[in-house]
Amino acid sequence: MPPHSYLAGYMSWSRRPPNVLGARVGAAVSEVTTLVKVTALAAIILGVFLLGHGSLSHLTEGGPVQGSGGGLARAVAAVIWSYDGWIAVSMIAGEVVAPERLMKGIIIVGMLVIVTLYIGANLAYLYIMPVRIMAQQKEAIARTVMAAIAGPAGGVLIMLAIMTSIFGALNGNLLAKPRVPYAMARDGLIFSFLGKTHPRWATPWAALLIQGAVAIIMVLVLRDFDTLTTYFVVVEWAALIFAVGAVFVLRRKMADAPRPFRTPVYPGVPLLFVIGTVVGVSAIVWGQIQVGNFSPVYGLAIAAAGFPVHYLWKRMKRIP
Repeated sequence: MPPHSYLAGYMSWSRRPPNVLGARVGAAVSEVTTLVKVTALAAIILGVFLLGHGSLSHLTEGGPVQGSGGGLARAVAAVIWSYDGWIAVSMIAGEVVAPERLMKGIIIVGMLVIVTLYIGANLAYLYIMPVRIMAQQKEAIARTVMAAIAGPAGGVLIMLAIMTSIFGALNGNLLAKPRVPYAMARDGLIFSFLGKTHPRWATPWAALLIQGAVAIIMVLVLRDFDTLTTYFVVVEWAALIFAVGAVFVLRRKMADAPRPFRTPVYPGVPLLFVIGTVVGVSAIVWGQIQVGNFSPVYGLAIAAAGFPVHYLWKRMKRIP
């Protein structure tokens, strides 16, 4: 087993204690790691354009595309994964004060900040390094760029910031994702023990620990980072197709339900999302099949197994 698999498993498990100890502790960790990430990205952008010796002509240069569609599929999956926070934040809406008033602003402002920082950082990379040179890099582009501006110390600092960002992403997901099985258990849709909260810290400790165990198993089985992110993105975004598609169903079945937030340009926006996501997920899966990576297919099969399991669960719940 590669050493990095053990390290990834350890990192996944080590993020559990702060989130088991309480949502406030997990949120505080996320605040610190987010501050580090934002500061690092701002330093890259400002450092490159104020101190770097690049060229604007790099922004329009092209480069040869090598390999099959598998590499492009993994790149697209990695980009999608980097914007995954907008999904996670909605999962903790039940623990936000006045979510009907605040959630819309949190998601919109948060995404605008993220998009600005990520696009700014990528423009900075391209300003310093043309695409053809970037494609030959064996280490993190951010480290190469910062080392060119601030010397070896700058490269080391940016790598520490990247590691902190990874811990922050793990912590944010572990803060949000267990709330889904917790809510499902409270609604009687899955095993009731997943809906238990810690008597002292009021956190869904059972869901947290089980998710941690599953995460470690996935790391040890899939091993490769790109394979993990592709698997994760395909399965999650396939689920989002049904989640957004449910808006159409609920509009009909619960026509009179209160709606503090109404989807703009309905039904155009959710319909565009569903169509675009179907096309995007299909392209990623096909690209991975071309290079012999069938893990997204296995992931979709496991997710699809939830339909008959859910049907049987409902049948069993009706049996006295």
